[in-house]
Amino acid sequence: MVRLVDVCKAYDNGTKALRGVTMRIDDGEFVFLIGPSGSGKSTIIKLLTSEIKPSDGKVMVNGYNVNTIKESSIPYLRRTLGVVFQDFRLIEKKNVFDNVAFAMRAVGCSPKEVKKKVPYMLELVGLSHKARRRPFELSGGEQQRVAIARALVNNPLVIIADEPTGNLDPERSLEIMTLLERINSLGTTVLTVTHEKALVNRFAKRVIAIDGGRIVSDKQGGYYSNESTRN
Repeated sequence: MVRLVDVCKAYDNGTKALRGVTMRIDDGEFVFLIGPSGSGKSTIIKLLTSEIKPSDGKVMVNGYNVNTIKESSIPYLRRTLGVVFQDFRLIEKKNVFDNVAFAMRAVGCSPKEVKKKVPYMLELVGLSHKARRRPFELSGGEQQRVAIARALVNNPLVIIADEPTGNLDPERSLEIMTLLERINSLGTTVLTVTHEKALVNRFAKRVIAIDGGRIVSDKQGGYYSNESTRN
C-alpha cells in the first residue's frame, strides 16, 4: 500500500513542489497520476522510491516509513517496487535475456532461479522469441516491454511507470498500457504517470490529478479533460 498524508516538499532552492498532498493507493489498484509539467508528479515518485524525504507530512510505501527509513533499508524498500522509465534504460551491450536477468543477479538470485524466471517474464511480455537480441535490434515498444519485464522479475508489490509511453507512437503506447493492465489483473499494483489523455480516457481507471503541488481531482474511472488539472 502507498500512503501520503498531508505531505509537503520544499527544495533547497525554495521551490515548493508539494503543498499538503494526501493520497492512498491500495494493493491491487491501477492508478493514473496526471498533471502539467512542474505539478509535483516527479517529486511524488522520488518520495515513493526514497530518493528524497518529505519536508512535512508522512509517506508510507509497502510498510516502510520514508520519513524515518534507515539508509541501509532503502534497497529493501526499492525491491518492493518496479520502476519503468520513459527512456527504457536498457544495457546496450547485453541481450534481452541478460537485461532482465541483471535485475535478478543484482539481488543475489541463483543461476537456477534466473534460468527459470527470465523465460517466464519474457513470455509474459511477448518477447520469448527475441531473448538473444540486443536493444538496438528492437523497436521502441519492444524495448519498453523488456524494461517492464525487468521491473517485474523480482516480484515487486508496486509497478511505477513514469511516462512509459512518452517515446512511443499511439499503437505501441496502447500495447504497453494494455500490458500494464494485464500485469495489474495478475495482482500487481500499478501507478502510471502520463500525459497521454487518450490512453487515460480509454482505460477508465482511477485518475489522480495534481496541479501546483496539490491534488485537484481523484476519481474512479476518471476522465482526463482540460478541466482535470485546473485549480
